[in-house]
Amino acid sequence: MFQEKNEEDALHPVQRSAGRPDTVRLVFLGGAGVGKSALIRRFLHDRFEHKYTRTVEELHVLEYDTAGSGRLRLEILDTSGSYSFPAMRELRIRHSDAFALVYAVDDPASLEEVRRLRGEILELKGGERASITVVGAKADLTEAEGRVLTAGDVMATVEDEWGANFVEASARTAGNTVGVFRALLHQVELPHRLSPAICRRRDTLPRPAVRRRPPLKKNHSCVLS
Repeated sequence: MFQEKNEEDALHPVQRSAGRPDTVRLVFLGGAGVGKSALIRRFLHDRFEHKYTRTVEELHVLEYDTAGSGRLRLEILDTSGSYSFPAMRELRIRHSDAFALVYAVDDPASLEEVRRLRGEILELKGGERASITVVGAKADLTEAEGRVLTAGDVMATVEDEWGANFVEASARTAGNTVGVFRALLHQVELPHRLSPAICRRRDTLPRPAVRRRPPLKKNHSCVLS
């Protein structure tokens, strides 16, 4: 059984070491407008919205009954690019398991923001091995359309110097969006068949995580073996 719950409890991050080993949290970080929400929306609901809407914060909660492994709770946290509350951002980093650091291929400043965020993650994790995947969003753009960051150059830095994963993807064309989550799930040692995109489930939109209301529950089925 596969179940999605749209919850507004992001202000209370789950600590895996505090009795919740069945919970894994993935957090998306990056500058404003780079495409974090678009990638998540394409992955979860296979849709793309051309109009940009600023994200405050959204927590997507997916629950699975896995064969022989009990119940698994997968959280995907979509953060704001403005980072108005540094203490809240630090809390998110400390209590997350894997990180997607997103930049836009037409915005060199967004890659510098990824570099800064990586440094903050390593510092806050206190020397722990951080599971980081750097994501080049808007990968469908050509040089004529504004691309200035090439995959080869960024990959050399990310993989050779940082020792992190690197993926390019396009929410607009759906190109390799599943690959982003496959990389993240691999880093936390979860099978990529948990992908809701593979389950082909019905579209549902999350509520903003900062508003506290009773959760809207929608049940869906997906066989996992």
